[in-house]
Amino acid sequence: MVAAGNLARCANDMGLPPEQIARDLASLEMRLGYRLFDDLEGGARLTPAGRKTAEAMTLLSQDKADDWDRPAAVAAAPMPPPAPIAAEPPRRTIMLAAPAPVFGHLQDALAAFEAANEDIAIALDLHVQSAADADAALKRGRADIAYFYALEAPADFPSRYGWSEPVNIYAGADHPFARSQSVSRADLAAAPMLAMERDNAMRAVIEAALAKGKVRSGPVALENDNMAAIMAALRDDVGLFAAFGPLARDLGRMEGIKRIALDMPLPAVEIRQAVRPDAAETPAVEALADFLFL
Repeated sequence: MVAAGNLARCANDMGLPPEQIARDLASLEMRLGYRLFDDLEGGARLTPAGRKTAEAMTLLSQDKADDWDRPAAVAAAPMPPPAPIAAEPPRRTIMLAAPAPVFGHLQDALAAFEAANEDIAIALDLHVQSAADADAALKRGRADIAYFYALEAPADFPSRYGWSEPVNIYAGADHPFARSQSVSRADLAAAPMLAMERDNAMRAVIEAALAKGKVRSGPVALENDNMAAIMAALRDDVGLFAAFGPLARDLGRMEGIKRIALDMPLPAVEIRQAVRPDAAETPAVEALADFLFL
């Protein structure tokens, strides 16, 4: 979509129906927890969050960021030499590592910090998910500030608690569990489950939370990262699906899908913040880390 510039051209380039492109983009945005594009049917301009996501995921590894909002034909056309301009002072880049849904939660605060500090640019690394990921990124200098998922504070490096996201389990509206006033751990043990694919880091977080909550779930009936497929399977009563964060909130608003009432709540997923060991030497890093808690 970024390269094509609009929905019709993207569908033509990929040899897919426009409806499938739109559906899959909606599924991706649901997983991320924020919008990537404005006016999908028109110019399909990247949102500010979409632009940073595109940069972080290197969707256009060969193109410059300045080309992303122009249609491919315009972006590919020869450009006249730019007029000389006065050199701008270099901007200090702060690398923030975080799961994509956490970035979605922080995007307004990050935009406000950049607007108030014109000499600061914030870049993203969306690969960090766990405490181990965050620790490695900070120690190797790949991140200045890292947010990560955890069920408790890690013992081997300092971090601070940001907020918690409850883990909920969802079923189709016609599923017996959806109509029950209380579902037990024993009930769940016999119920088929839906899950994200095995290499999806959110699946590991969810499975750890279920294990800590002493939930022995039933066999996995479907593994899929496409939320459209998960929602269809939920509505068809193929199995149950556990989720947290923006994805869980979106599922709770979907027609034909309901959160089941458990007899005991599941452990919540903590979102924690850590900064690189020498952050005190860079006031801008400490300032941003503190600003994100305001």
